[in-house]
Amino acid sequence: MLKGILNYAHYLLEESIEEGETVIDATCGNGNDTLFLSDLVGESGFVIAFDIQEQAITVTREAILQRQKSNVSLIHDSHENIKKYLPKDKTIGGAIFNLGYLPRSDKRIITRSVSTIQAMDVILEFLKKNGLLILVVYHGHEGGKEEKEAILKHVINLNQKEFSVLRYGFINQKNDPPFIIAIQKK
Repeated sequence: MLKGILNYAHYLLEESIEEGETVIDATCGNGNDTLFLSDLVGESGFVIAFDIQEQAITVTREAILQRQKSNVSLIHDSHENIKKYLPKDKTIGGAIFNLGYLPRSDKRIITRSVSTIQAMDVILEFLKKNGLLILVVYHGHEGGKEEKEAILKHVINLNQKEFSVLRYGFINQKNDPPFIIAIQKK
């Protein structure tokens, strides 16, 4: 059976992330991916979760406390500044971005291609061999098409000897359906 977009993103991460690794949720939003990653890496692993919106940090913090997770660090900052928060001597086991805007919030606050690409490049530098960086691309909002096109242009030009890039999405759905870009480091 075909997996839905988020189910497929999680499936890919389950296949590549190991217990004890450090992973990134570059857009923690409502905390769903943060909690998922926390479970994957276990108590010996660590999740670094970013968001520029205080609302996202608050909601995710509440979810973490409710589930009694102690392996998550919430960073109220743009993911474009990710490098200053990464441990210098560690590799990243995997990462996920949900691009667009925070559901049930101000739709004018969106991810932007410049900061997303900057964060992606840093993660790819630190990503373990065979690790995955997943982008869930929501683009049916103002500014979304520009971000989608810039990111596609960027990932298409990644060196094929260093990275494999997959695009997964449903092509017969209306209203700009989201899709996944999965980048595996060789």
